[in-house]
Amino acid sequence: MTATYRLTLDTNILIYAIDTSAGRKHTVARNLVLRAAAAQQPLMLQSLNEFCAAVTRKRFLDPSKIVAAVEFHQDAFPLIGANVADLTEAVNAHHDHNLSFWDALLWATARRVGCRLIVSEDFQDGRTLGGVLFRNPFAKKLPTEIEALLS
Repeated sequence: MTATYRLTLDTNILIYAIDTSAGRKHTVARNLVLRAAAAQQPLMLQSLNEFCAAVTRKRFLDPSKIVAAVEFHQDAFPLIGANVADLTEAVNAHHDHNLSFWDALLWATARRVGCRLIVSEDFQDGRTLGGVLFRNPFAKKLPTEIEALLS
């Protein structure tokens, strides 16, 4: 049976999921990570790489906890890496649609594997690009698109 990928999580969701000082954002992000994992939605390897870079740079976690976090995500999610075609798409999206290069690469990889939604607070909420919708989960109520795709 082939997996049906519907959404993926951006790096900021992974960080808020472990940041207990983030209040409501922590609660929402933790719930999203657990629900996305249970639904076997993919995690782009780029998001996990950026997570590791951010928590290392900010000294947010000690190295053993970073390794444990990587192992959790590796066990919980199908991890998807970018390929050369994604790189080409990202360069074009960066140029044509005013996305940062790294956001464009995340979008291109997610789009290639069939994700219809990227959950992030960093993209323009409600924007659709190439059939992929960007939604910020931190509104007063979880956006219906996220809820529907995780149900």
